[in-house]
Amino acid sequence: MSGLLPKKMVGMKLPGGAKVESGEYDVPLPGPGQVLLKMKAAGLCGSDLKYIYHEHTDKTGGARYDNVIAGHEPSGQVVSVGEGVCDFKEGDRVVVYHIQGCGYCDECRKGFFINCQNPERRAYGWQRDGALAEYMVADAGTCIHLPDFLTYEDGAMIACGFGTAYQGLLRAAVSGRDRVLVMGLGPVGQAAIILAKAMGAYTIGVDISEERMEMAGNIGADAVLTGNAQVVTRVMELTGGKGVEVAVDCSGSSTGRHQCLEVAGMWGNVVFLGEQGTVTFEPSPLLLHKNLTLHGSWVTSIGNMERLVELLDRKKIHPGQIITHRFPLRETEEAFRVFATGKTGKVCVNMEME
Repeated sequence: MSGLLPKKMVGMKLPGGAKVESGEYDVPLPGPGQVLLKMKAAGLCGSDLKYIYHEHTDKTGGARYDNVIAGHEPSGQVVSVGEGVCDFKEGDRVVVYHIQGCGYCDECRKGFFINCQNPERRAYGWQRDGALAEYMVADAGTCIHLPDFLTYEDGAMIACGFGTAYQGLLRAAVSGRDRVLVMGLGPVGQAAIILAKAMGAYTIGVDISEERMEMAGNIGADAVLTGNAQVVTRVMELTGGKGVEVAVDCSGSSTGRHQCLEVAGMWGNVVFLGEQGTVTFEPSPLLLHKNLTLHGSWVTSIGNMERLVELLDRKKIHPGQIITHRFPLRETEEAFRVFATGKTGKVCVNMEME
């Protein structure tokens, strides 16, 4: 298969200022320990939108290089393998964990490459070429086999959004005993609803967008509430005045975070997943006197992502159900424009639409 590869490929870069630049680039070659993927699907992420497409800054740690192909939610097929790769062969379907760490620090040894603080850390689409291209080189250590049940679009949803939601639910040890409130029903919030349901929980979704509230109902949320000043009262009515066992903030807003603390019941767990923003609260009534546990959670580990893939396959869940808009690679600029409206579910660039 590798002998039939083209010399050139189309790739997309984000120079900032709400622009997408299409270019022609050499098809890369995999080095030792790497594989070359023919890209099949790539999701657009809110961090791409905020930190690169609009601002072209990085507020999450680590420099963002200007001259890299964008996209950090890759799913594709192996078309060539580098020296020393044993676990993957040509034709394998894979999803890619979107960061490669140094490999030797404490966090890398745990599989949390996202937390690596060393200069060797490279994120696809940030410090190294990413998914919005016809081909992408990936380190084999960041690749996970994609089961036959899951589509390439499913794989692209796993790489960041579903993994982030899953890790947050793991932090709170969600089970069928719990009522889980999800504040903010963007793609990560939608993923949290789906996965909390799969874990057996009763789910309550909250948002201010009618479109996203409707999506949450369609994916099976047990209750969907409008995010306003009455939401705390409504949650208390739904829970017999006890509050929820788990509240997950995916909004990143001060109001959303505060309301999560308010609706959490005695001995409950609150998880902050949403990026940016601030929150101010009085610890005594909201945290201490309720014996709450407040978790911060950022992405997931390579091991937990592999377990998530197995869970989705076993439960027969298609993460792609949260996709509302699909575009071919050459229409990536329009894909970002639509995604920036804030009224979509997940937006996916599907290379098989070309």
